[in-house]
Amino acid sequence: MTGSAKGGREDRVRRVISVLEREYPDAKIALNYSNPLELLVATMLSAQCTDERVNRVTKELFKKYRTAEDYANADLSELEALIRPTGFYRAKARNLKRAAKVLVEKFGSKVPKRMEDLLELPGVARKTANIVLANAYGIVEGIAVDTHVRRLSRRLGLTKEEDQDAIERDLMKIVPREYWGKITYLLMEHGRRVCKARKPDCGACALRELCPSAFKAK
Repeated sequence: MTGSAKGGREDRVRRVISVLEREYPDAKIALNYSNPLELLVATMLSAQCTDERVNRVTKELFKKYRTAEDYANADLSELEALIRPTGFYRAKARNLKRAAKVLVEKFGSKVPKRMEDLLELPGVARKTANIVLANAYGIVEGIAVDTHVRRLSRRLGLTKEEDQDAIERDLMKIVPREYWGKITYLLMEHGRRVCKARKPDCGACALRELCPSAFKAK
């Protein structure tokens, strides 16, 4: 990225943040949780699933499984049945059990507070780790890149990358650090409401003057 290109993206991302803060002043995590373990589980379940559906599932799930030991010792078929509505439930159930075993055996049944430790958990990549660190512990080490952030970052010309980790690196270079934790939820809200995957509503978009993709949309 050349200096001029980076400078242009830095200016645009600041303007994007300013507009989105006005549009979505209450933007925040939409998953329901009451402790770090519940947040970890909910975030793992949210892959390829809406937060609304995850919240419906975890309402019952969190009544049955309250500790890392509960997940580690869970009957796999029972766990699969409970989380089935979130999709990819077999893989998610396996990862939940395996991650819980690591928590029990290596981290004293507690969700760790370091990125490198979280990344040791099966089924946990940087997106999940960033969300857990920022929301459970107030530790911001990066920018969580979900499907909305990935899509909008590319449409807004903030990155040309496809890979989530590469997108995160690009965003970390141009987003002011004090917004690393918040920009995820601003972009998520805009992605859910306006800049949808199949049919973005460019005519109603507050970012249309800042978006290089707006005039290409049909």
